[in-house]
Amino acid sequence: MKNVLVIGSTGQIGSELTMELRRRYGNDHIVAGYIPGCEPKGDLAESGPSAVADVTDGEAVSRVVREHHIDTIYNLAALLSVVAEQKPRLAWKVGIDGLWNVLEVAREEHCAVFTPSSIGSFGLETPHEMTPQDTIQRPRTIYGVSKVTTELLSDWYFHKYGVDTRSVRFPGIISYVTPPGGGTTDYAVDIFYYAVRGERFTCPIKAGTRMDMMYMPDALHAAISLMEADPSRLIHRNGFNVAAMSFDPEMIYNSIKKLCPSFEMVYDVDPLKQSIAESWPDQMDDSCARQEWGWKHRYNLPAMTKDMLEKLREK
Repeated sequence: MKNVLVIGSTGQIGSELTMELRRRYGNDHIVAGYIPGCEPKGDLAESGPSAVADVTDGEAVSRVVREHHIDTIYNLAALLSVVAEQKPRLAWKVGIDGLWNVLEVAREEHCAVFTPSSIGSFGLETPHEMTPQDTIQRPRTIYGVSKVTTELLSDWYFHKYGVDTRSVRFPGIISYVTPPGGGTTDYAVDIFYYAVRGERFTCPIKAGTRMDMMYMPDALHAAISLMEADPSRLIHRNGFNVAAMSFDPEMIYNSIKKLCPSFEMVYDVDPLKQSIAESWPDQMDDSCARQEWGWKHRYNLPAMTKDMLEKLREK
């Protein structure tokens, strides 16, 4: 990677990924792509170049790629699971029509492309314990359907045109930098804000509902290290299971309570979020990622809990 365009740079992952890439490769080599109305602010705006890069406008993306001599695109444009279920046509337009535009630009301009998939690409028929790398994927949400399509379309562009496409199936991602944005796993971010404020947390996910989760530093590490990996070692490409920790609401609550003894949690289950959560894996088998490009997570639940509470208190 020499010159990188991050599409969706002001989103949950994009805002932190852009800054991490700038730390590694130099500010001037990382372009923060955004849509009008979601302009970069603060350090994100001041530390390096930015440009309008709306995936629904392929010509606009192409102009940015040519102007900045881009060789790698991180395409993070997507609606999160709950929002996508409420706006399915927009979710498809951004997630799939937009991906087609990005892949066409990559084909014409010889760029590598990272487009994240998700645990949402699995469904009720998928084995939930140690979900295999290669298994049935029959999601029942538009978010999940779009992620399966993302994997297949990205693979097709690799085999058909030689476009260097790569992706990981992200678990729920937990961060102290950006607030939740409409995902099923957002409760695992919200709960820390309530704990730091000393407020009782109302959990929308039923007790005992386990899901794969990952701390943002590990998510950034996964995205970057996969794009840095030797392509000759990659068998799966789109997309790799990556895992770090698996827990249910009681487990994260108890982890926080050890450091915040007065913290309280009650339940008020959201039927939509709960139905989505139950269709996702409890824990993925990420052995292929570990074997093919050396993936290894750094944070478990206690380490993440300690760091999240410390960082949020500083904020």
